[in-house]
Amino acid sequence: MRTVRKSEAASLREQVELLLPRWRQWYPSLFDAAADLGLIRARVCPPGSLLLSRRHADVQRAAEEAHREKWGGGPPEEPRGE
Repeated sequence: MRTVRKSEAASLREQVELLLPRWRQWYPSLFDAAADLGLIRARVCPPGSLLLSRRHADVQRAAEEAHREKWGGGPPEEPRGE
């Protein structure tokens, strides 16, 4: 059995095998074992956040804000109808 140092990032499989070496005898998948061992858990989120178009818009907005914070400038100006 391989021991994992805290400073070292361990994969989910390594963490499960460290805690329960024979997990395959009791669990159909690595994720079931990890969930029962408390290594992973589901998060409840609003259904609207699962839409890809909305997530993309949120990511785009966050990227624009980060760019403005780093490089300056205000929000994009809307074109004027002249």
